[in-house]
Amino acid sequence: MKMPQIPMPDADGYFGQYGGQIIPPALKQVMDEIAAAYYEIRDTPVFQNELRELQRHYIGRPSPLFHARRLSEKAGGARILLKREDLNHTGAHKINHCIGEALLAKHMGKKKVLAETGAGQHGVALATACALVGIPCEIHMGQVDIEKEHPNVTKMKILGCDLIPVTRGTATLKDAVDSAFEEYLKDPVNSIYAIGSVVGPHPFPMMVRDFQQIVGEEAREQCLAQERALPDVITACVGGGSNAMGLFTAFLDDEGVRIVGVEPAGKGLDTPDHAATMALGTPGELHGFKCYTLQDAQGNPLPVYSIASGLDYPAVGPQHCFLKDIERVEYTTATDDECLDAFMTLSRLEGIIPALESAHAVAYAMRAAAEMSPDKTILVNLSGRGDKDADFVAERLSL
Repeated sequence: MKMPQIPMPDADGYFGQYGGQIIPPALKQVMDEIAAAYYEIRDTPVFQNELRELQRHYIGRPSPLFHARRLSEKAGGARILLKREDLNHTGAHKINHCIGEALLAKHMGKKKVLAETGAGQHGVALATACALVGIPCEIHMGQVDIEKEHPNVTKMKILGCDLIPVTRGTATLKDAVDSAFEEYLKDPVNSIYAIGSVVGPHPFPMMVRDFQQIVGEEAREQCLAQERALPDVITACVGGGSNAMGLFTAFLDDEGVRIVGVEPAGKGLDTPDHAATMALGTPGELHGFKCYTLQDAQGNPLPVYSIASGLDYPAVGPQHCFLKDIERVEYTTATDDECLDAFMTLSRLEGIIPALESAHAVAYAMRAAAEMSPDKTILVNLSGRGDKDADFVAERLSL
């Protein structure tokens, strides 16, 4: 279905029935101030020039578009293209919105930036951006993820951020969000919560999408230049959904392009050990916005699981929810085993070690390519590199 030509989001921060600001009145005023500041500066030449200069000379944009020939031959069928966000400074797409959020915090005169992180890529990127603009940074991270993603923990400490271990609940991403948000509520006037995905209360789903949409804009232009055509299918992993929304946005009006988001099926959809919100979730509320969420009968978020720390979140961005309902984007899943197979296959056939998050999308692309003809193309957003996951995978597979 073609994307409706209406503002997304509307003035109240809704994408259809999803999004908004489900927050206390005092916090709503703060969020409205953030939105006003963002609207004020986002299209100004000064802000845009500084952002574009940092994207090119600091992040290293544009990221390349790579034809994975050996991976394509292995899968059989369609040609697989990789949008190499893993080559960005800090190793993932996260730096795209972290630079934008840090510049916004500087413009607003904030004294501290707070955030959560799962796999650590958002934490590293935000600590990097805060070091660049000279603002103190505090990152909340689940203890399970701290132990699993040690390389990123070390980087965050080197970059000077204050790392707060979170041991409550499952000690993973959802709990880190809770912890960071509670700390932010203590002083929302002097601090800003730099949300790490297209989630949370308005304006964050919109802002993070806007900062990430350069991924899709570049990819679309690169496909037309290198392939002389748009891809037949584009795909990306989906946790909160920032890397996917960054890619998808530029292609929403291209009716001939099939768009597929890939969620973590974990140990199987017939077990409780997954984070497949779109597949098995229902409309609800979490962290200040309306969305699909994995929840119990009382509306409480369920414990979730993924081999990829950045995907174990029981909700998903409101624009993704809207796109699912209007059937413009399809959402499917990949299991832990499929993810690990894609991780190793891409590493050994192309010399590219992907993040476990990104490997979910690679797994889908390998599966889908086999059912398509050789004149078709699949574009994968390779959202991050797997340095952070190498030791974990080696231990898991007894390498």
